[in-house]
Amino acid sequence: MKQTLLFLLSAGWFAANAQTQVPESNDSARTLQWVVVKAYEQNRQLKEVSASINYIDKTQLERYNNTSLLPALNATPGVHMEERSPGSYRLNVRGSTLRSPFGVRNVKVYWNGIPLTDPGGSTYLNQLSYFNVRSIEVIKGPAGSLYGAGTGGALLINSGAVKEPAGVSASYIAGSYHLHNLHVQLRTGDEEHRNAIGFAHQTSDGYRDHTNMRRDVITWEGNYRLRDNHAINTSVLYGDLYYQTPGGLNAAQYAANPRAARGPAGMFPGATEAKAAIYQKTFLAGISQDYQFNERFSNHSVVYGAFSLIKNPTFRNYEKRTEPHFGGRTVFTWQQQQGDTDWRILFGAEAQRGFFNVKTFGNVNGQPDTTQTDDEVDTWIYSGFVQTDIHFPGNWSVSAGISVNQSAITITRLSMPGFVPVKQRFNSEWAPRLSVSKKVFPGVLLYASIARGFSPPTSQEVLPSTTVISEDLEAEHGVNYEAGIKSSWLQQRLYVEINAFYFRLQNAIVQRRDASNADYFVNAGSTKQRGIETQVQYQLLPRNKRFVSQAALAVAHTLNHFRYDDFKQVTDDFSDKKIPSVADNTVAVRLDVSLRPGLYTHWTWYYSDPIPLDDANTAFATSYNLLGGRLGFRKPFAKNLLIDIFAGVDNAFDVQYSLGNDINAAAGRYYNAAPGINYYGGIRIEFGKQRITQ
Repeated sequence: MKQTLLFLLSAGWFAANAQTQVPESNDSARTLQWVVVKAYEQNRQLKEVSASINYIDKTQLERYNNTSLLPALNATPGVHMEERSPGSYRLNVRGSTLRSPFGVRNVKVYWNGIPLTDPGGSTYLNQLSYFNVRSIEVIKGPAGSLYGAGTGGALLINSGAVKEPAGVSASYIAGSYHLHNLHVQLRTGDEEHRNAIGFAHQTSDGYRDHTNMRRDVITWEGNYRLRDNHAINTSVLYGDLYYQTPGGLNAAQYAANPRAARGPAGMFPGATEAKAAIYQKTFLAGISQDYQFNERFSNHSVVYGAFSLIKNPTFRNYEKRTEPHFGGRTVFTWQQQQGDTDWRILFGAEAQRGFFNVKTFGNVNGQPDTTQTDDEVDTWIYSGFVQTDIHFPGNWSVSAGISVNQSAITITRLSMPGFVPVKQRFNSEWAPRLSVSKKVFPGVLLYASIARGFSPPTSQEVLPSTTVISEDLEAEHGVNYEAGIKSSWLQQRLYVEINAFYFRLQNAIVQRRDASNADYFVNAGSTKQRGIETQVQYQLLPRNKRFVSQAALAVAHTLNHFRYDDFKQVTDDFSDKKIPSVADNTVAVRLDVSLRPGLYTHWTWYYSDPIPLDDANTAFATSYNLLGGRLGFRKPFAKNLLIDIFAGVDNAFDVQYSLGNDINAAAGRYYNAAPGINYYGGIRIEFGKQRITQ
């Protein structure tokens, strides 16, 4: 009965979460299905893409507290984002957190077309401010046929700054736990040449002890149309991030004081004594071009360079990392129509190279002491790909693509004279994908796909925080089978999308933690990951009617059945156990109401089943229900001025729950308490050359 109810609610969510972006209207419930997505380089409307893709637009992002991507991503079926402390993210796409102690792994991420995932396989998503993201395309399941390594999927993030009209915008948000969030942006130019310069500053004391954070981000984006067939785009970002890491608690500590930071344990200091934290500075610069050779043949290319400097005092040591890397991507596209058949062929390549240096020291009150290890990490990855899309008469479509991928990691331990470099070169990985779709009648699309995915160990998994080089770690790979339906009803006021998948993963890479809280990784045999993801979006009232200008309901439901298939460790047999970090059911329900005078309100209810925290399934994070809401007044004034004043509450029922759980943690230190009830309020001002609609 419970699962049936959740499924029905999920259907509602699917309709609501299926989103379309139509700039001239904020009626997201009505426009979702029409949005054009870039996934798989198809540039097709979401409702016509034969893949499980979620589109999160500006409207969805702005309905929350405007400080984090977490609530919008968690309202997406198949996706779960966690936050151990402000600024410390972990992203789960169909179980990808199996190998993610923090951050983003096993999911390829692009920002404005630039690979944000480095050649070592790690992604510093937390370097982006909320204001650096205006849309996200979430590709769920293996997407290696075009995007290389990552069995979890891919994220295509766009800032959209240069697409906004020239003008100035500013916003300020304040809230519980001394939250302050400021953003200003200046946009100049016209249709031929545009520039956008932005600055974002965020600080917070955090809910728990030892969870202060600060993030400053400066960006410059440009768009220059040289000729009708040739355009250049630039994206430059500098981020300076600092956040404290409180550490996990065991069950007794969590019950006694969930806000406490980890205390001393044996020979290891507590979080406060160790001054455990992340200091991270990142510079990223990319330039891309779009060139139309003729009406049939075009090219999109991007090159970039990046540098990250990371300092990480922990419970067991002090780590310093310098991570310069560079790379590029090019895609050629040819398209032609022959009678009633449309052909589209694309081919291209992507390459990245990184030269990292990783040093560990003793940690004395948050300061580096004696050198323990000094390692050079040389990593590279290459991918070549081709894809054909054919649209046949009778509303049939076929998409077939394949990539070949190679990668290697070489580690040289400079602190050990005479050390023979450890070289791991991963065999060529082929990642094919085939999808077929049929529009059975107007507004209803059926599709099915099969894809092979792979993911070699990242440089941080081969050289984990234990500083012991994992020479035997192998790449994971698997095959995903998927089928779904996308449909619109009731004069397109109701949109429903349902997909089911079965993913068999071999050599799954699994996170472990030793007694000192250091991460290490092992291959865990095979997994079976089955799921149903449902979204429903319903426009409750006809468009542009009555006093209420918008009333929309959205429901998203995720049903997971993730299990180890064959996983044995020494004397432990975890076969048929639930995969840690994945809830069996999650539900998100969104209600959006806007009134013509300018008042609006957004409400979100989110539910999660208990989450297993270890391979043996002996510990679980409890289920939880969350309610959050936002009330605001948004109104254009004069010709070019928009003012938005708002206030809101998160976790309105003050539920105690753990978010950002430490999987397979030693001594049962799994739990990281999420904030209780908290409040926020803010103001946003937009001034531009073009009239801004409500």
